[in-house]
Amino acid sequence: MAHDALKRKLIVSGKILVCEGHDDFTRGHISVRVPGKPHLFYMKPHSVGFDEITPKNILTIDLDGKVVAGKARRHSEVFIHSEIFRARPDVQSVIHVHSPYSVALSGTGRQVMAYSQPGALFAGDVGLYDDTIFLIRTPEMGARVAKALGGKRAVLLKNHGVVMTGGAIEDAVIGAIMLENAAQVQLAVEAAGDALPEFPAPDLGKLRDVLASHEQFAINFDYLARRVKRRKL
Repeated sequence: MAHDALKRKLIVSGKILVCEGHDDFTRGHISVRVPGKPHLFYMKPHSVGFDEITPKNILTIDLDGKVVAGKARRHSEVFIHSEIFRARPDVQSVIHVHSPYSVALSGTGRQVMAYSQPGALFAGDVGLYDDTIFLIRTPEMGARVAKALGGKRAVLLKNHGVVMTGGAIEDAVIGAIMLENAAQVQLAVEAAGDALPEFPAPDLGKLRDVLASHEQFAINFDYLARRVKRRKL
């Protein structure tokens, strides 16, 4: 039953990402570890949008990127997921999207700044992968993305997209949305110029502790899930 519930949550996650503007045709993907089997993960298939994930087309994949259950086409960038799961036992969910403000920020090479509350969550906690703009289609490339991520919450792929991780699927989904908001505010502040200094580190740390709790991620995820249901997406 836990497996079916998690698949339903994966489906809802895809709809939330679409409603929040994180879709790019059929590009982008989301995954979550199989309960009790950390060497396996469920993943969105190729050739469908985030809002078209169903129980029948969800794939089960191993850490070598091989499909072990399911008949749909596998994303060629599966190695983003498999290599991060291999390197980070604490990560339970991975999302890769082409969110426009995050992509724009990735092109600057600048760190995420605490110019907003979401920015405070990600300041100092986002890596940068700048090897190539091309798709991450080999285990070696996936391993380099995982290395650029390190122990951080997210990694920007330069001029390509963002990879978000989470200790639960709710954390990853809300994290992706919050990072996009942080990037949008930051680019606006930097375009305006003459930003005031950031708040002191202890102040930012207190806020980060609140924002980073799974409870907060879950509350916001559940709200967006209810909104999706109302829209009947």
